[in-house]
Amino acid sequence: MLKKLWANRVGALILLLCAYLLVFGFISTANEPVAVLPTDADPGLPVIVIDAGHGGIDSGCVSINGVEEKDINLSILLKLRQMLEAAGFETAVTRDTDKSIHDTGVTGLGNQKKSDMENRLKLINSFDNAIFVSIHQNQFTDSRYYGAQMFYPEGSAASERLARSLQDNIVSRLQPENKREIKPVGSEIYLLHYANCPAVMAECGFLSNQQEADNLESDEYQSRMAFSLFAGICEYVFSETGI
Repeated sequence: MLKKLWANRVGALILLLCAYLLVFGFISTANEPVAVLPTDADPGLPVIVIDAGHGGIDSGCVSINGVEEKDINLSILLKLRQMLEAAGFETAVTRDTDKSIHDTGVTGLGNQKKSDMENRLKLINSFDNAIFVSIHQNQFTDSRYYGAQMFYPEGSAASERLARSLQDNIVSRLQPENKREIKPVGSEIYLLHYANCPAVMAECGFLSNQQEADNLESDEYQSRMAFSLFAGICEYVFSETGI
């Protein structure tokens, strides 16, 4: 019965948000104003901490079309944040512009990257009740490979459930041919390893694959990816909390 109730709530919330997006054109392009739904965050919900991987001098990988990963990550983050806040979630982001968040005065690329990652982790762990999603894009030497894949810290059952919810929603809503499985990772993924909350790195697709690069560089597809992540977060939160 409880499972049915939270499933109904998730479905109703998603339908409500869809209607709002259609009526008010909530998903904005880079040069359009952003509509804000007048709603207060539900105090019983976790803070959703969203990370746009890379930024500033760290471009991440570069697509087959020459587009930098950092820009795609940021665009998806901004769209996801809009959706979450419209639904009543409190959010926090590691960056909302093209920048590194290393400490002022730190010099040298290696030191700046280290400081940047430490500051991202400080933000994640500054909340008592949070969920962390880090947005990235994948790349491989063989252009055949495609599909989103979620990574989570090994040994964290809550993170595994979050990863499964995100993966399932991306597959069902956006990538029906995607057969990839969620994957545990160790200390090599710094933010996941040291986060004190359920944490997932969302690799949204392969920029080395022509079709997927074209998709991920499209504003419409980025909106659909953000919505799939939003739906996955909602399903996870309401299944865990019963709110």
